[in-house]
Amino acid sequence: MIGISKQDIREQIWDYMESQNIADFPRPVHHRIPNFKGAAWAAEHFPRLLAFKMARTIKVNPDAPQKNARFFVLDSKKTLLVPTPRLRTGLFNRITPPPGATKDILRKCATSQGVRDYSVPVGLDARVLVDLVVVGSVAVSEKGWRIGKGEGYADLEYAMMASMGAVSQGTPVVTIVHDCQVVDIPEALLEDHDLTVDYILTPTRVITTGCERPKPTGITWSKISSAMMGRIPILRSLRSREKQAGRDVTLKNEHPPREARSQHAAPPGAVRRPGDPAQPEACSPQGEDVPSDTVYVGNLPRDTRVSELKRALRERGAAPLRLTWQGPQHRAFLHFQDPAAAQQALSRLQGLHLGANTLKVALAQQQRASDLAGGHAREPHPDH
Repeated sequence: MIGISKQDIREQIWDYMESQNIADFPRPVHHRIPNFKGAAWAAEHFPRLLAFKMARTIKVNPDAPQKNARFFVLDSKKTLLVPTPRLRTGLFNRITPPPGATKDILRKCATSQGVRDYSVPVGLDARVLVDLVVVGSVAVSEKGWRIGKGEGYADLEYAMMASMGAVSQGTPVVTIVHDCQVVDIPEALLEDHDLTVDYILTPTRVITTGCERPKPTGITWSKISSAMMGRIPILRSLRSREKQAGRDVTLKNEHPPREARSQHAAPPGAVRRPGDPAQPEACSPQGEDVPSDTVYVGNLPRDTRVSELKRALRERGAAPLRLTWQGPQHRAFLHFQDPAAAQQALSRLQGLHLGANTLKVALAQQQRASDLAGGHAREPHPDH
């Protein structure tokens, strides 16, 4: 386990599920919260949990393996909240089945299409109290450590709910996975923003983790970029509220006011726990180096499409979290979870050809951020 990264564990899980035909639609499961054969059996444990029986309002993520969990919430006449895709239109929606809905209709309401057709948005002023949270995972340990697909939305969703007062340290968190996704995870890989789980449901087991590691208590604004603020409007509302409350809401790469730096500067680790991992953005402030978890790909053929590059990256096992495409300049920038994942991708991409061109591949750390200007960040498709 020495030197292993979160991305290494993700790749091992994804590869194993595909090779053993454990994976279920949508496939391939790479870069997704994987759906798996037996997800319905694993979900059968959910309504038997005491935490489920006591809960009135339950938040369940919108991924495929949690479909039956969403059905059980509706069938038990509890309030079901589902996060909006990529948080673009708010934090979550409340699923509202039609009056007199049969079990068949409730099952439709629990699908991704049903979530779109039978939901109403929940605003910041709704003062919702969430009694139970269900999240997806790529890997999880019996100690409660969790690894998602790498985009950080589940962590951010929880941090936002904590900021709103919708959850507390006592709010249980459940994940539903295949038995092969329960693995050893080195504690050294955990970061402050990482959400832990209290219950793991598999087709064969119910694992009570007894995890005592504190969950995030709110958003660490220093981990949030201005680009992320632009993509997630509800963050702007939350930031405005916290600013009015006198909290430090300085964003990543944003300099705090001079008086805040001199009078209110906190030592490392003394800020609120982050709600999202520190991921590189498509653009950095002028004159700053691109993070070392970014890989530069140059000498792209003139007529290359972004889909062709993505296919070539997947074939080499080096698909990034995000891709900044600059086709007219014959280049792209690949954004990875951390420097270790970038180094691994760099090794796998050596000698890569597209058409007649041998691509130039290097860490982008020495590329000035101005080289990224005008790039468009293409994000992976959501799982739902």
